[in-house]
Amino acid sequence: MTTMYRVTNPATGEVAEEFPTATDSEILAALDRSSNAFTEWSQTPIAERAKLLTRVSEIYTERAEELAEAIQLEMGKSVPEGKGEVQLSSMIYKYFADNAEAFMADEPLRGPKDATAMIRRKPVGSLLGIMPWNFPYYQVARFAAPNLALGNTILLKHAPQCPRSAKLMEEIFINAGLPKDAYINIYASNEQVADIILPDPRNHGVSLTGSERAGAAVAAEAGKNLKKVVLELGGSDPYILLDTDDVQKSAKTFFNTRMGNTGQACNSPKRMIVMDDLYDDFVASITEAATKVTPETPGEEGSRLSPLSSVAAADRFVEQVQDTVSQGATLLAGGKKYDGGGAYVEPVVLTDVQKGMRGYYEELFGPAVIVYKVSSEEEAVELANDTPFGLGAAVFSTDIKRAERVGDQIDSGMVFLNAPEGTREYLPFGGVKRSGVGRELGPLAMDEFVNKQLVYKQD
Repeated sequence: MTTMYRVTNPATGEVAEEFPTATDSEILAALDRSSNAFTEWSQTPIAERAKLLTRVSEIYTERAEELAEAIQLEMGKSVPEGKGEVQLSSMIYKYFADNAEAFMADEPLRGPKDATAMIRRKPVGSLLGIMPWNFPYYQVARFAAPNLALGNTILLKHAPQCPRSAKLMEEIFINAGLPKDAYINIYASNEQVADIILPDPRNHGVSLTGSERAGAAVAAEAGKNLKKVVLELGGSDPYILLDTDDVQKSAKTFFNTRMGNTGQACNSPKRMIVMDDLYDDFVASITEAATKVTPETPGEEGSRLSPLSSVAAADRFVEQVQDTVSQGATLLAGGKKYDGGGAYVEPVVLTDVQKGMRGYYEELFGPAVIVYKVSSEEEAVELANDTPFGLGAAVFSTDIKRAERVGDQIDSGMVFLNAPEGTREYLPFGGVKRSGVGRELGPLAMDEFVNKQLVYKQD
């Protein structure tokens, strides 16, 4: 049986390591182990669960270099950027360790004086997580930390190109002292998810971060089997510049935000919407910045441009850009892969992108900047909302009231005012429309896969 799970260096295209795909019997055994572990883990005192998650957080920090090097080889992230992801993951585990008891506290309800009513939060069972390659540790932490804190157990199916980091995460949980089967890494196929895991009554829900197509397929199977889902899907986030005292500084802030993870982030600001009086200077600054970027050898400190996650991803990105240009868009920078092999692509600047073009509605998952010119707040809001996605948005103005007025009209799960989009362990993350359902991180994360049990006592 040919394995799906292999480590392929995106800088060279060379396969470094392979891991066997699980057999059906191994998947069934994992379901059984996870379900059995739930009994012990769910009854472990919250304080003890929190203590073990605190140790997970510490191990992430202790092994940051090793963890960062693993994902550099798997999906091309530079080691400095990888260390940043590891540190954020550590903070997420610590956040839920510190706050689990408060988040799970009984919630009293008002009622008659001769009765007592409350909402009690209880874990539901074994859950399936399906995670993507772009943030191998952080995406898992968003799902695993709150649910392990709740007392749920986890089966984790990672992206096929991240088998090494997936194995390392399982080892960390075991080394931290969690019961062996409270978190189980599985090298499962999509068919095994649909045909074995989701129909099985021992599975109690699924969380997926990935593409619209994957989300729709998983949601359909989960719905068929009456399983709850949390979906974090694509994004085409607007970044609106209403006014500024320094156009070049504003352009630099946007460009640096967009180039994070080589543009491979769902909540990366993919559409720059600029007022017409700033537009020409802004486009000139962005184009200059894009043309100065060059690929760096993976692992070099200060590397500005890493490869995309795979050669296939790079080819798709270039195809999207070229199709958009062929439909009438103006290409000011980039547009092709660098010579020398691997998955390196030039940063792209596009203008004059119109409705009907591929780049108008599709998510460009790479280092692409699309700049739009508008002449009013109303036009900016209309353009910002003209997307099937609704993950995040950012609005900038020297007048915070103006930023608030425009931000309040954006259809998205997250709005950032005078701040580039970002992630914090205490900020709920999620979207609307085709960007998904449910929330991760912050206090809302522990309200997803939980039994909010009513307890009513008559005096």
